[in-house]
Amino acid sequence: MKISKEMDLYEKLQILSDAAKYDVACTSSGVDRRGSGKGMGNCTAAGICHSFSSDGRCISLLKILFTNECVFDCRYCINRSSNDTARAAFTPEEVCTLTMEFYRRNYIEGLFLSSGILVSPAYTMELLYQTIFKLRREYGFEGYIHVKAIPGAPRELIERTGFLADRMSVNLELPTAEGLRKLAPHKSRKRILTPMRQIQLGHEQNQYDLALYRNAPRFVPAGQSTQMIIGATRENDYQILSVAEALYQKFRLKRVFYSAFVQVNQDALLPALPDGPPLLREHRLYQADWLLRFYGFSAAELLNERHPNFNVFLDPKCDWALSHLENFPVEVNTADYHTLLRVPGIGPKSARRIVQARKLGNLDFQSLKKAGVVLKRAVYFITCGGRQMYPLKMDEDFILRNLLSSEKTPFREEATYRQLSLFDAGQMLGPVPEKLKQTGLG
Repeated sequence: MKISKEMDLYEKLQILSDAAKYDVACTSSGVDRRGSGKGMGNCTAAGICHSFSSDGRCISLLKILFTNECVFDCRYCINRSSNDTARAAFTPEEVCTLTMEFYRRNYIEGLFLSSGILVSPAYTMELLYQTIFKLRREYGFEGYIHVKAIPGAPRELIERTGFLADRMSVNLELPTAEGLRKLAPHKSRKRILTPMRQIQLGHEQNQYDLALYRNAPRFVPAGQSTQMIIGATRENDYQILSVAEALYQKFRLKRVFYSAFVQVNQDALLPALPDGPPLLREHRLYQADWLLRFYGFSAAELLNERHPNFNVFLDPKCDWALSHLENFPVEVNTADYHTLLRVPGIGPKSARRIVQARKLGNLDFQSLKKAGVVLKRAVYFITCGGRQMYPLKMDEDFILRNLLSSEKTPFREEATYRQLSLFDAGQMLGPVPEKLKQTGLG
């Protein structure tokens, strides 16, 4: 497992960028912080390019591990200590060089830095802190930085790092403490939640300080996030979504990320996945997570003990609506904002437009289409002026058949599970496909 040979920077980058691909907890900045003009970069609300790979992973950051060497032996992890795999480690200077050079070339808009556990949590966190400190203070980098907080590291190290980073995250790893004991016995739920609580309280205190002192240093201004692996243990969707809801409520997290379990190790305690990673399940959990954060739903409304898993054929909002037909149809000219949000095909933006537009007069179905309402879903659940768009039956089977037949591009379970690599450029410069030439875009 030890790093046994000298490597150049390119070799390290190949190993440690590839080793970071299973960590999905990176996203756009969510913070408005302009550069001082003395350094390089800034972190305004649009500071991170919203560029994602086909499976939803953010590819706009330089996403690397500081090292893939690890003293832990988590059964699901490619970097577990018992695996015979190529190991590498950067120095703080090398991470700074890579970040600045990639930024100058406009390849990236920020840095996402995680790490295996080298020697101990305290030792690893000290290296991450030194790296971020050097990048900010010596290299003058003022762009977005997302860094992992290592559970078990000293509080003062996490605090100092938090005053340099824009976002921090602590991976929950698995949804339940039982699953953690089974597959990652070196880790514990208490040890993971401790730095998560520290970051939450530090962020809240910092918001109070900034209200009093405009120039107070900012602590993790973009908040914190976490990640759960889905499908490695037997928790149902209701348990997973309930854990996410509790994290949002108790720790004020910005995002909970869900990572479909990828079988990279052969282990008797890991599930067999003949059909590949449970990507459709991950997709449904992200849709439900959106409903928790922006639509006012609770986990208990979407699922329960009798119905613990999401419908594989319908998105969670449509599935909920079909189970609560007594609430429909909704009259769009009189319903309040929160009621409109419960209608399939109506999102926060279109609901706000409806509320504003109807101040000028009653809306019709053409107006709803212009407001961004997806009528192929909403038409079964709404009326305009007391009338439906078509004479439709409020019957669950009838609506279900029509909703399923209207889905022209269903989510495919066989979608490729990979993120865009820094080394894919050569593969993308091949001959232009004939179909692309015919469009005039080639």
